Amino acid sequence: MRLTASLSPAFLCSLLLLGPSLGGSSLTASLLFGQDEAAAKKTEDDKTPATAIAPVTTEHTVTIAGAEVAYTATAGTLPLVGEDEQPDPDAQVFYVAYTVKPKEGETRPLTFCFNGGPGSSSVWLHMGMLGPKIVPIPDDASFPAPPYGLEDNAHSLLDKTDLVFIDPVGTGYSRAARDDDKASRQSEFSGYEKDLNSVGEFIHRYVTENGRWGSPKFLLGESYGTLRAAGLAGQLMDRYNMALNGIVFVSSVLDFATLLEDSNNDLPYVLFLPTLATTAHYHGELSEEWQNQNVQAVYDAAKQFALGEYATALLKGVRPESPEGRAIAKRIAELTGLSEEFVVDSNLRVGMQRFGKELLRDENRTVGRFDSRYTAPAREAAGDRGDFDASGAALFAPFTSALYRHLRENLKVERGTPYEILTGKVHPWDYEDFTNAYVRSDDTLAEALVMNPALHLFFAMGHYDLATPPAAAEYTLNRLTLTGNVEDRVTAKFYPGGHMMYVHEPSLDQLRKDLVAFYANALEK
Repeated sequence: MRLTASLSPAFLCSLLLLGPSLGGSSLTASLLFGQDEAAAKKTEDDKTPATAIAPVTTEHTVTIAGAEVAYTATAGTLPLVGEDEQPDPDAQVFYVAYTVKPKEGETRPLTFCFNGGPGSSSVWLHMGMLGPKIVPIPDDASFPAPPYGLEDNAHSLLDKTDLVFIDPVGTGYSRAARDDDKASRQSEFSGYEKDLNSVGEFIHRYVTENGRWGSPKFLLGESYGTLRAAGLAGQLMDRYNMALNGIVFVSSVLDFATLLEDSNNDLPYVLFLPTLATTAHYHGELSEEWQNQNVQAVYDAAKQFALGEYATALLKGVRPESPEGRAIAKRIAELTGLSEEFVVDSNLRVGMQRFGKELLRDENRTVGRFDSRYTAPAREAAGDRGDFDASGAALFAPFTSALYRHLRENLKVERGTPYEILTGKVHPWDYEDFTNAYVRSDDTLAEALVMNPALHLFFAMGHYDLATPPAAAEYTLNRLTLTGNVEDRVTAKFYPGGHMMYVHEPSLDQLRKDLVAFYANALEK
């Protein structure tokens, strides 16, 4: 089955960003026979604006890289009015902006940050990587115990760039307007192109209303947010003639064909294999020879085999029980810690979920998807997938607690309604432009790279990311750089963490150093 507009949104959420399957089904509206025509007709006068949150501004200081930084925090909503410029907004987009007063003669960069889902707020990048406050997470992938902490982030990028965290419509405190029957107009924003239009409009409004057209501009997205960022590289230029200086992709997915395992697509089995190997290495499931290697060496060896002998065998349709199939299965078993028979029984195609259940089955533990360093007890030893994502179970509650505390205690945002950390209320998600095709935005990004010689890209990849594996990002990167002399504007780095590599402080420390260098390079005249 190929990915089309009709593919379950719950499956996409489960696959692509933070959180287990969000559930829910596709809902369709219908008019009942005999309904009054006037009541059925919706006009501009029938629309109820989404609730606005008046901007709240507070002053703070934080020590970053040993130096004190004074900053202003602004939290509130900006209305989206679309092309009709009607006074009643179509939606209110909640944001938190951190700005530093520039030194004399200085023009500070401006970075717009968002996660993905689709259906995720920006809480993960906000409270885990970039913001001036952060939730502390144990480096050893153990589960933190409540109540959870909140502390200054010495690794924030706020000393180098102003930061604006965007919650797309339906997430965080961002809400769509309602019609007179109180039905949400969320569907107007739930889709690939719809999302680009609404987030692009927010960026345009923020830049314009805050007088930032003269600032260097960057995007920083994670997971589905990287698909959004690549699409925005084209949308911002096409609609607003707004050129970017750089885009940071954290745990990227720019082509769904690299991730969606099915009977007609062998590519994910090839691209996931190196991360199966690094995961097995982390948990000590490989031979002594391999355990004595560092993680990058294991990754490189597994990738060489995956892109060579393994990909060739799958392309040829090698039968698992044949001598050639047995040889391939033996090598996969050696690299992944699985048994040769299990690989043969899987037709040489071990999916990510099946691997996560099988690797530590003898301990009755399952491996996390978003960060395979995490494990959790299984409710039963049988089955081919875990009951829940161990890494999500470890991280969701601490991030939620930290976000609520920060909003109320520090930013003085007092709201009683839930802040939607990760929600299924944005679905069904519209992929109409990709009917009978895999969703992708790498072609838009490739065009932007060629058209904008000032555009620089940075890719951050976690060795233990079983949601968006590094080999998939590298595969897409290789295609991006086929046209034009763009290699010197593209940087890719590995970190010993998972999808959210920044919850591992050594990775966060190195990530900041790499991004400081990236920004400096992108801003060189």
